[in-house]
Amino acid sequence: MSTNPPISSTLQGGYFHPLLRTLQAERSLTKDMLMYPIFITDEPDAEVTIHSLPGQKRWGLNKLSGFLAPLVAKGLKSVILFGVPLHMTKDGRGSPADDPQTPVILATQLIRREFPSLVVACDVCLCEYTDHGHCGEKREDGTIDNGKSVVRIAQVALAYAKAGAHMVAPSDMMDGRISAIKQTLIDNGFGNRCNLMAYSAKFASSLYGPFREAAGSVPNFGDRKCYQLPPNARGLARRAITRDVNEGADIIMVKPGMPYLDIIADARDLAPNHPLAVYQVSGEYAMICAGAEAGVYELKAMAFESMDGFLRAGCTLVLTYFTPQLLDWLDGEE
Repeated sequence: MSTNPPISSTLQGGYFHPLLRTLQAERSLTKDMLMYPIFITDEPDAEVTIHSLPGQKRWGLNKLSGFLAPLVAKGLKSVILFGVPLHMTKDGRGSPADDPQTPVILATQLIRREFPSLVVACDVCLCEYTDHGHCGEKREDGTIDNGKSVVRIAQVALAYAKAGAHMVAPSDMMDGRISAIKQTLIDNGFGNRCNLMAYSAKFASSLYGPFREAAGSVPNFGDRKCYQLPPNARGLARRAITRDVNEGADIIMVKPGMPYLDIIADARDLAPNHPLAVYQVSGEYAMICAGAEAGVYELKAMAFESMDGFLRAGCTLVLTYFTPQLLDWLDGEE
């Protein structure tokens, strides 16, 4: 009796060589696919280590060019900016979000001036700028006023577009904010000059802790479970993705990444004609770094494995804190 497998069961001939293994991928990671999240503070000379995010810092405006220049030289194509206002007066409507002196606006203008090839995305939310730490305006009873919040979010998005942002990315998860932002951009002449990337399926995850330390965006009361999606809610995620496509989003995003690969695959099916982004969030990054530090695996191998998962599920853009290392590692792969 032959011990050889039948033809239909013989697969290893397709991937016994490194090049043949590479050819199994539907898409391969390139530098163009990487977007680097950067925290910008209103302390001009700041270079502050974020202890829960290994290797990441808050940057002041005077230090930003020196930080970005070597990354751009290595092939960095895009960044997304998060404001960390430490010396601005916060209020219920998040007034510092679109103040002309807010760090995100100043950083956008600086980057557009000094790094004209770099695509600048601005996260649009109110949580870093409100005195209560929530992502929208609230009513007297403490609940979120969705209507007022949407109007305010659209105002902030327009301010970032006027500052020169190539892309605005609302992460607030208010109902109807994509259509409001899109219409505002169109009405003000930015319909063909500013991309709208929607945090469409953003889950109320336990993986945001390091980010909230970095951005100072912990809510003063309650949580965000009434507007971020429940982790078990595949159907809601599918509805949110479809809604944002219909409301005019140019790019769809899923956040976090690794626990939600099924949602990423769903998004690819639901929006086959849209670029698809994933945010590998702070907790995912910190978890991978901690595992490597403990000797569970090699950092580079695990980082690339996580990228393979995102791309296999359908992503074409990855927001990740691994971007600086990946720029180096991709050069090594070449």
